[in-house]
Amino acid sequence: MKRLLLIVNPASGTGKIKTQLFHVVNILSQQYEVTVYITRKRGDATVYAETLDSSFDTIVVCGGDGTLNEVVTGLIKNKNSYRLGYIPSGTLNEWSSGLKISRDMKKAALDVLFNNTIPLDLGKFNDNYFTYTASFGAFTEASYSAPQDIKNLLGKLAYFFEGIKTLESIRPIPLKITCGDRVIEDNFVFGTISNSLSVGGVVHYNETVVELSDGEFEVLLLHYPKTLNDLNNLITGILTRDLNRDGITFLQTNKVFIENAGNVEWTLDGEYVAPQDKIVIENLHKAATFIVPPKK
Repeated sequence: MKRLLLIVNPASGTGKIKTQLFHVVNILSQQYEVTVYITRKRGDATVYAETLDSSFDTIVVCGGDGTLNEVVTGLIKNKNSYRLGYIPSGTLNEWSSGLKISRDMKKAALDVLFNNTIPLDLGKFNDNYFTYTASFGAFTEASYSAPQDIKNLLGKLAYFFEGIKTLESIRPIPLKITCGDRVIEDNFVFGTISNSLSVGGVVHYNETVVELSDGEFEVLLLHYPKTLNDLNNLITGILTRDLNRDGITFLQTNKVFIENAGNVEWTLDGEYVAPQDKIVIENLHKAATFIVPPKK
């Protein structure tokens, strides 16, 4: 039988995998010889994935967006080729929703058996990697500062409410951002370079805008509002998906160069990254082979 590695983060989300693990393994065992690896601490999945040999042809991640990020980072460094599946068990799991991956863990496991694969772009952030987003500014801190128990209780709303709290101490972020031949130098309040239909539970794109394997990122920048009306205009634009408003820059590109970023904190797939003065963000075109549900 083909060999499948199931990497599980038992602490993600509400910890429901603890009651579902047997069922998930039982389903996957219909077609695979399944090996289960349980993560024990942050970064554990990256170290483990980096050392894997070629005896596995399929790797399935059961956890949240952060766990998936760790596995993807390890596999990029690994150099071997694997099919990658995802059984979401985190709080938000927003990226997987764009791929129509079920939040029902048994259903997600069954969909893995169809082995319906597509190529997907990934991102490189200096020496780090991300699956779907690199973000800074307001709302960004919410993805890692909202307490886990609040995330479990409120789900996506936890990110929104935590993001609203950051507006009380909103501050300008001066950056020089180069995308191709376009240079944007200004004060910003938020920015995200992503390959996803949604970011942070706050930003949502129309499906006609985002193509997950086109070799380009969606870049969204909110310029610093000088008045309360400017701020309301930004928030309304994001909530209504109207990206043509004053104060909002939206573009698509395969590479972003950012300068003067030494005081800016980032998150990659919701995980904290310390400030770095100069940042190069590159699209890794079709870098992953991902298992997605079959088309209906």
